Amino acid sequence: MRLTRLSAYHVRIPLKHKVRHASHAREDSDSLIVRCELDNGVVGWGEGLPRPYVTGETIDNVWTLLADSDLARQMNDPFGNLSQAISLVDQIKLRVSDCAGLFADRGCFGNSARCAIELSLLDAVGRSEGVPLSRVAELLPEAFAIREPQTHVRYSAAITAMSPWATTVRAWKIWLYGFHQCKVKTGVDGVEDAELLRNIRKILPTSRVDLRIDANEAWTCDNLESKLAPLLPFEITSVEQPVPHAAVEGLARLRGRIGVPLMLDESLCSLTDANRAIESGTCDLFNIRLSKCGGFLNSLRQAALAHRAGLGYQLGCQVGETGILSAAGRHFACSVANIRYLEGSYDRHLVRERLTVQDITFGRRGVAPAISGPGLGVDVDEVALHRITVREQRLL
Repeated sequence: MRLTRLSAYHVRIPLKHKVRHASHAREDSDSLIVRCELDNGVVGWGEGLPRPYVTGETIDNVWTLLADSDLARQMNDPFGNLSQAISLVDQIKLRVSDCAGLFADRGCFGNSARCAIELSLLDAVGRSEGVPLSRVAELLPEAFAIREPQTHVRYSAAITAMSPWATTVRAWKIWLYGFHQCKVKTGVDGVEDAELLRNIRKILPTSRVDLRIDANEAWTCDNLESKLAPLLPFEITSVEQPVPHAAVEGLARLRGRIGVPLMLDESLCSLTDANRAIESGTCDLFNIRLSKCGGFLNSLRQAALAHRAGLGYQLGCQVGETGILSAAGRHFACSVANIRYLEGSYDRHLVRERLTVQDITFGRRGVAPAISGPGLGVDVDEVALHRITVREQRLL
């Protein structure tokens, strides 16, 4: 097999409602879709979501990055099977510009582009061989210790920053839908977090719903203990990225004494970040997100690193993911053991254009089955894709 065509699409995904947290507010998503075609005519798809406040990427600098990286030369070698395709995408080197700054030092600039390219090729090769993307976990040696095939998984819910009335309505919907876990966005200006959790706990009791919080870098190492103290009575099970990445080393002295496990998100975007977190002891949990972490392969490696270090991990998602990334996340979740929390597959509830023919949104109680079809196991609606395409470029 050989790659014969590679195209990139800048798409703007409209959301069904505004999503707000301490770092950002969003009504749509400028996303990257990649289409590849093999010499046997099989087509594969991938998706990445550039986020400047996470990996330093904007859709514009990613667009330039793709054009400057000479992918035609790097992806020209033939490959005979999925294992060889994994080796091919593993060797891709994206040309990082000066604008990357510290994100380049951390090894995460360009991760959304890498994710989209990687997924498109693995999707196409999986389709060619008639095997699902989850097969990758069986072929990557680093992932052997965490591999565990599952027939279904269960997603958690989320409550983002919204009015008290909307928060109450969301909490009741979560209760009626039967979710067992929920993440609450905290640290938002003008919101009293203790009152927020108190009202949520009236509807989502400890006996039925595991509650965790995400501060999205809103606090500091100096005020973290005082911010958390009034929230501990509501039995939260973790706090995600409470301080900015620049201050993350300070969490090492606070970990273990604040009364709740620490999870890294914006500070956990690459294998470099993961190793530093383990060495410095700054967290108890990793939040792994496919686009943020550079694709399926590197996300597996980060989960394996956490496992070896005795840390936990969740599979997160990014606001605006379409069915392409939702499918990839499902394959990850259904092939990896001991995922503490699982986020994603919000498609029908959040995006106006899911881009896939199949609707793989989770069902009641957040339950969703494994996808058994080859590759990603979903088909892209190319009419919908072109309807929201802002620009397109041919890479190969």
